[in-house]
Amino acid sequence: MSSAIPKTVLRLAATLVLAGGAMLALAAAAEPPASTAPLTGEPAQVKKFLEQRFAGATIGSIAKSPYFGLYEVQFDDQLVYTDAKATYVFVGNVYDAVTKKNLTEAKQRELSRVAFDSLPLQLAMKKVKGNGQRKLAVFSDADCPFCARLEKELKGIDNVTIYTFLFPIDQLHPDAARKSRLIWCSPDRVKAWDAFFESGALPKNNGDCDTPLAATTELGRKMRVSATPTLVFADGSIVPGALPADRLEAEIAQGEAEAARLAAAKK
Repeated sequence: MSSAIPKTVLRLAATLVLAGGAMLALAAAAEPPASTAPLTGEPAQVKKFLEQRFAGATIGSIAKSPYFGLYEVQFDDQLVYTDAKATYVFVGNVYDAVTKKNLTEAKQRELSRVAFDSLPLQLAMKKVKGNGQRKLAVFSDADCPFCARLEKELKGIDNVTIYTFLFPIDQLHPDAARKSRLIWCSPDRVKAWDAFFESGALPKNNGDCDTPLAATTELGRKMRVSATPTLVFADGSIVPGALPADRLEAEIAQGEAEAARLAAAKK
C-alpha cells in the first residue's frame, strides 16, 4: 500500500482556505511526473526527505518559493509547499494580498504549460473565425453540458482559429464517443459539431470511418486533462472550464502576448 494520498484527497484539501488566502493541509499526491532535470543543492535535499517520507511517490520540480521560506513542489498536477526538511506539506493557494493575484495558480499554469505548436493539430477539428490569427485548442465532450456552455460563449469571440480535440469521457457520458464518431465522419465536421450543439442533430452516417478518438484520448491523458472543456491558449497555458466570453477574450489575448514574448526571448 502506497503512503501517497490520492489526488481526490488533495483536491478536497484544497477547498480549505485560511484567512489571508493560505490553506494548510498535510498531504502528498499519487503518480507525479518525473523531474526533467536532476536536482542539486537544497532542492535535492528536499526531494530526498520527501521520497523518504512518501515511499513510492515520484517528485517533480522543486524550487524555493519567495514566501514563507517554503519550497514549491510539483506532485502530479498539484503544486504543494514544504519546509526544508519536509516535516510539513501544505496544499492550497497563496495569494498576493496587494495585487489579489493567486500566486499558486499562476505558478501552476507556468509549470503545466505545453508547446502549442507541438500539439497534433491534424487530430482536431479546425474552425477559423474572422482572420483566424489567434489560436485556441479545446478538449471537448459532445455530451458535456459545460462544453455546450463554452460553445455559446465562443460565438462572441472573433479572429481566432479554434482546434477542437474530441475527448469523450465514457464514465460520465457513455454515448459521447458514438456521437463523436458520427460528427468526425461527417463531410463537414465543424458544421456537424456546430449543428449538434445548436439543435442536437447528428449526421446521418454509420460513424465507421477512421477517427482520432484513441489518439486524442491518449493526448489528453498525457497532458493530464481530467475534465471538459479544457482550453489550451497560444502560450501553452492550460485552463479547465467553460469560461465566459469576457474571460475567454482576456485569456486569449494574454496567451497571444505571452507566446510572442516567449518567442522573442528565444531569439
